[in-house]
Amino acid sequence: MTIDEALARIHVAVVIPAYQAEATIDDVVRSVPAFVRTVVVVDDASTDRTGERVDALAAEDPRVESIRHERNGGVGAAMRTGYRRALELGADVVAKMDSDGQMDPDYLARLVAPIATGATDYTKGNRFLRPDAIHEMPKIRLAGNAALSLLTKLSSGYWHVLDPTNGYTAASAEALRAIDLDRVDDRFFFESSMLVELGMARAVIDDVAVPSRYRGETSHLSVTHSLVSFGPKHVSAFGRRLLYRYVLTDFSAVSLLLGLSLPLTTFGVVFGIRAWIRSALYDTPSTAGTVMLAAFTTAGGLYCLVQAMVYDMLATPRRPLTVPRIGLVPPSEAEGGAGGPPARTNPRAPSQHR
Repeated sequence: MTIDEALARIHVAVVIPAYQAEATIDDVVRSVPAFVRTVVVVDDASTDRTGERVDALAAEDPRVESIRHERNGGVGAAMRTGYRRALELGADVVAKMDSDGQMDPDYLARLVAPIATGATDYTKGNRFLRPDAIHEMPKIRLAGNAALSLLTKLSSGYWHVLDPTNGYTAASAEALRAIDLDRVDDRFFFESSMLVELGMARAVIDDVAVPSRYRGETSHLSVTHSLVSFGPKHVSAFGRRLLYRYVLTDFSAVSLLLGLSLPLTTFGVVFGIRAWIRSALYDTPSTAGTVMLAAFTTAGGLYCLVQAMVYDMLATPRRPLTVPRIGLVPPSEAEGGAGGPPARTNPRAPSQHR
């Protein structure tokens, strides 16, 4: 049994948030593999002919369901609509594909299979896992993704996750029901906020090596804008995670270490600066005790902070929320043979299940 045949036994849905995508939406929808039972396309109030094209596709392929927003809400708002509709239809696994054609459908099975077997709750593409694909990525995006990855590790608690803005994802029905979809960001912070909410629910997340296809499309997401606008949101999410995880629902070594690190570091820095200013103003050298007190309290606070980070890394969720739906698939079939994407059935053929 091939991976496509195994996945066809469960209800796999794909949600496609579409905005001003009349030039690409046909190819994207028609490329969705045959093992996918439902394709929910959410037209986020496009002003071009995207809605008309989706309606035509729905008439052509019984898998396609068209939903149209009256007002533009952003990719997060479109995905909330799509997720909820897919769950209403009984989907077991819900994947996300963008409407710009940058996500290779040949890799969809790799994202869905670990969830279908119950190995994980949420998978996401990671362009950094394939060195050959990194060379195709614009250098500014490489630098921006590195910075955003660090911020996302802090705010979500998933220290092993990279490429946080990658929108090629899949989630189990259990994971989607475990999070508060209303807290997911409406706009381009959507992918990062999904990781934050999944972290609050203690869902298991895995990266999958999936390259993007850059074919001259204009990205709606500016790296500079991302770093400026995402920063405060990451800070807020980080504080919320620490409060919920290490104060309200549990009290562990991390709680104690964090409680010590802030006052120790603050005292050491403030005391040291005050002593240095006083020494400069009165032209009198600080005593050895003063210097040692400032140095030891600052070092002690930083040590507690580093230890808290180590324990936080070790606390990454490892027990999936997802119920296994299919048996394990041989790696050679799941990966489509060595060195290539998984084998595909005819992407134009509609599924026999609804």
